[in-house]
Amino acid sequence: MKDQAKIIAALLAGAAAGAAIALLLAPDSGEATRSNLGEFINDAVGKAKDKAQSATDNLKDYGNNVADKVKSKYSEAVNDLYNYRDGVSDKVRSHADDIAESAKNQVDNAKSKVKNASNDVNDSIQQA
Repeated sequence: MKDQAKIIAALLAGAAAGAAIALLLAPDSGEATRSNLGEFINDAVGKAKDKAQSATDNLKDYGNNVADKVKSKYSEAVNDLYNYRDGVSDKVRSHADDIAESAKNQVDNAKSKVKNASNDVNDSIQQA
């Protein structure tokens, strides 16, 4: 970027020097020369304004594109994080359900053993 600025500055300085030499060597009258010089300066200023506006627009577009890309990447990362969280939650729920089911089965099994033992004791007492 610095090299481009140097080149543009050198071109403008060269153009100005060339214009000054051409004006000094021109066969026109002073009034015509001043008029030509004013037109040249106005054209140069207009072109510089146009280039500055174009550079500003390009920079603004580039900034907007970068901001949009960052927003998109951030949004993707957040979505990935939510999906991961949901997957982990589902796994935890599944394991919790499995543990609860296993505990219920163990309790039912223990109840059954106690009931059977109680029935065996009751039968033994009645037979005695």
